[in-house]
Amino acid sequence: MNNDPFSDILELTQAQSMVTGGFNAGGRWALRFPAPDKIKFFAIVRGNCWVTLDGEPAPRYFSAGDVGLLSAKKAFTVASHKDVEPVDAMTVFLGAGKSHLPVGQGNDFEYLGGHILLNPTSEKLLMHVLPPWIQIPAASKQATSFRWLLEQLVLERNGGENGSLLASAQLAQLLFIHILRAYLYSGDTLPSGWLRILADKRLTPALQMIHGDPARSWHLDELANACAMSRTTFSQRFKAVAGVTPVAYLTQWRMRLAERALSSGTEQIAEVAHSLGYSSLSAFSHVFKRETGQTPKAWRNQQNSHR
Repeated sequence: MNNDPFSDILELTQAQSMVTGGFNAGGRWALRFPAPDKIKFFAIVRGNCWVTLDGEPAPRYFSAGDVGLLSAKKAFTVASHKDVEPVDAMTVFLGAGKSHLPVGQGNDFEYLGGHILLNPTSEKLLMHVLPPWIQIPAASKQATSFRWLLEQLVLERNGGENGSLLASAQLAQLLFIHILRAYLYSGDTLPSGWLRILADKRLTPALQMIHGDPARSWHLDELANACAMSRTTFSQRFKAVAGVTPVAYLTQWRMRLAERALSSGTEQIAEVAHSLGYSSLSAFSHVFKRETGQTPKAWRNQQNSHR
């Protein structure tokens, strides 16, 4: 049985992390970045700064070793002091021909940034469970891992060694996973969804069972017993945490798997239906259309037309 739903979902979203650039700074400075069209992550390698997200009541203070993840499509400002008038970051970086630039006077601050690429078909799996932004401080339990990853990222980007681009991408991927892990166990109130289930140790066994064998018609009694709860207690707790019932979660996960199979594979639709536990093509097609708004055939044709 597959006991890692976390990896299942990240693999399905095809999450890929990329370091896209950074800057050194000193003195008094401020840069305003446009709203990102992808999940944005950044790390403070050296020094400290204030980060202000549009619509937030107050800026957040970031120190060396702190990392942030921004999923909201909102502009943000990074500044040495809160009272400095920001400069449009795009005017600084565009046309410079470099991915790492100096800003202001001095060199007491270093910022490293990147973004997460997701499969457009399944990105909602991740986007729907993330808050607008996450801050993981260097003082967290994961500080040692973050410190090592940031040091290695800087070395790879500055060293110019063979394979540095691939190494940087792999390190950025690890950083992204560690950010999500740290957030998972931070104690913050998580949005309803699969990430919140993973933070609930009593419910995790049910999620592992569903992901381990999604074609099986799981009964509430089986899932409840695995979580050491009564059927009623389990059902109520699962819905409160996940936002949907266990049966609905199983159906939704099957549909995400079906979307992947239909868009990337060559299997017959009937084979996809059977592999996901549906005894007939008509039953599968009915559920798929209810969940996605399209028939399986229309979905596959649409995906093929976009290639």
